[in-house]
Amino acid sequence: MFTSALETEGLTRRYGRRTALDACTLRVPAGRVVGLVGPNGAGKSTLLQLACGLIAPTAGRVTVLGARPGTRLERVGFVAQDTPVYAALSVADHLRLGERLNPGWDAAFAQKRVAAIGLDPRQRAGRLSGGQRAQLALTVAAAKRPELLILDEPVAALDPLARDGFLRTLVESVTELGATAILSSHLLSDVERVCDHLIVLANGRVRLAGDVTALLDAHDQGSGAGPVRLEELVLSYLRGGVR
Repeated sequence: MFTSALETEGLTRRYGRRTALDACTLRVPAGRVVGLVGPNGAGKSTLLQLACGLIAPTAGRVTVLGARPGTRLERVGFVAQDTPVYAALSVADHLRLGERLNPGWDAAFAQKRVAAIGLDPRQRAGRLSGGQRAQLALTVAAAKRPELLILDEPVAALDPLARDGFLRTLVESVTELGATAILSSHLLSDVERVCDHLIVLANGRVRLAGDVTALLDAHDQGSGAGPVRLEELVLSYLRGGVR
């Protein structure tokens, strides 16, 4: 069992003259639900794509579950920002495809999740709502029983009710699997609700990282201003200082 689900050291990624990640060094502890937050262009999606092995670093190093990204795909589940599903395929088709492609596929888990979120197995994905498509994408990613779930802004386009359902399913799935999850989001209220570890990126660099409870306690003691919400803490770092 790895103590770190994801580690980077001096991780840098450039696109021409633009630096998306700049010498990022961080550690994601295993068994946690990690919130990855920051403004648009902070480098969140680039970090997650590097972790999945979809792109290569310009410099530095990244390891996922103790190995190079992309070498243990069966142990990593990924839900992209547009929660991709195949419009012409039914819900049941997605589960059959998942079973064919993933040797560790848990059919009972997949069927249970589909029933719990009220999806009709015969329904084509193209006719599902945005929230239902997101739930289907999460089910397919989780049913391979990964040790690490990576979610890149999966609720960005969802209404509050659909976001609530997705986050509940995420927490239930991670708890049942005993997995680590990294949730990228610009919705700090969602991160505050479900995450127990936090990474704040800005301008391609790590501005803050650590357990949520410890970060809030340290800030409260240092400021002397009393308890602060996670959203206030994050915004204070993104603005360039702590009040």
